[in-house]
Amino acid sequence: MGRIALSQTRFATRLNSFASGAHLAWPGQPGKPSVIQMAARAARVNGLTDLDLNYPDHVNDNPAEMSRRLGDLGLQINGFAMRYYTNPDFKLGAFTHPEKAVRREAIDLTKKGIDAAREAGSKLMTIWLGQDGFDYAFQADYTAMWQHEIDGIREVCLHDPDCLISIEYKPNEPRSYSLMPDAATTLLAIKEVGAKNLGVTLDLAHVLYADEQPAFAAALIARHSRILGVHLNDGYAKRDDGLMVGAVHTLQTVELLRQIRRDGYDGAIYFDTFPDLTGLDPVRECEVNIKTVQRMLKVVDRLEQDNRLSSAIDRQDAVSTQAIVQELMFGADH
Repeated sequence: MGRIALSQTRFATRLNSFASGAHLAWPGQPGKPSVIQMAARAARVNGLTDLDLNYPDHVNDNPAEMSRRLGDLGLQINGFAMRYYTNPDFKLGAFTHPEKAVRREAIDLTKKGIDAAREAGSKLMTIWLGQDGFDYAFQADYTAMWQHEIDGIREVCLHDPDCLISIEYKPNEPRSYSLMPDAATTLLAIKEVGAKNLGVTLDLAHVLYADEQPAFAAALIARHSRILGVHLNDGYAKRDDGLMVGAVHTLQTVELLRQIRRDGYDGAIYFDTFPDLTGLDPVRECEVNIKTVQRMLKVVDRLEQDNRLSSAIDRQDAVSTQAIVQELMFGADH
């Protein structure tokens, strides 16, 4: 069982969150803030250790220099995340586009992203294949589309076996149906690909609206593959709301943290939240997320030290488990 000390927990966040309220942070500046401007704002967050960078959006021609400048701000790069927006044709698919040349462009772009991540000193590339899917009945040859996906994932994994490749699954958006919609389907793909450096990024909001119990999904992934990334946020299980951690599904989040700790996850906790959608203060929002997770991890410690809980779980005694968890979270009655 892996146990990471609370003081050693790394916290990463979505860089684009720090464009929230840009007119207040950079009054009079035309256009969007630069990567370094957003990073400098993120560096004000107490407890933040890492950033994830989107490729190619956030990365210039000198990834090593970019990493050094972030280091000067006191931040490390947790990993890169691929974005397939450079070619409008990717809207019909990246690894699954019907034209071989477009598929080749997407695969080659991913390889360049992996190379850039390595130059920046990171060994994690997250691939969210939201464009790979379909919208209509009779639109797709499902067998051929699945094979293209498997072939593309395998090729990018083989490009640099020392770089971890993590699939972030999501039920839909932008496509009506995603080829990687849930944990089980993603694990089937990972089994077919057969690459040792391949794993899963578990995003809480995606898991919720895939109608999955987060800790159960995490346990399945740990059993059949491995979790390479954890994206915390929250939502109402209808879409990717990107709300603050614990805002809706507090118990499920605590159970997830308990599960990944038991399974030995030692990577960063990444906040994939959207303060920019409603103009929240991203520095304060991120600080509250960090404090929330730190409190939740303390609850996990108490849960793990309480023999009553493990005994009740062994009996599948839901009444007792709820009473124990509520007591350890909110205190006993006096």
